Amino acid sequence: MKSRTVAAVMLALALSAGAAAAQPAKGLKDQIVGTWNFVVAEVTAPDGNKSYPFGETPKGILIFTADGRFAQIHVAGDAPKIASNNRLTGTSEEYAAIMRRSLSVFGTYTVDEANKTVTYNIVSATFPNWEGEAQTRTIDKLTADEFVNTNPGVAGGRGSASNFYRRVK
Repeated sequence: MKSRTVAAVMLALALSAGAAAAQPAKGLKDQIVGTWNFVVAEVTAPDGNKSYPFGETPKGILIFTADGRFAQIHVAGDAPKIASNNRLTGTSEEYAAIMRRSLSVFGTYTVDEANKTVTYNIVSATFPNWEGEAQTRTIDKLTADEFVNTNPGVAGGRGSASNFYRRVK
């Protein structure tokens, strides 16, 4: 009786291992779907100098949905508060500082598996000039817990921006 139980367990394990091996590996699009916490953005200038447009301890999120939509919010950890405590009555200096230290973008996305890129088709952004643009980023690292992409064409010829994210658990 014990040998039948052992044999049944061995057969079940073999079948489940075979089924797992038969499942196709997840593609890049399936792997990026989900919610990611923004860790840091690092801009590398053409001369090699590095800067952190949202500071070294930013806040933010990046969300990819299975049906091809995305939303990205990057905010400096030290973004200034508006002294009046009313978002509609800030000073020009407060608004300028906030604009320089935050960015929100949303739209749809596509993944090119062969080239390891993700292209954002921007519907709107807090930088309105990007509306309607398609921006392609290289996928430099993608694990279950970490995602790094690089935008090679940062505005104004400032260099390339690498964005680091950790999956929300």
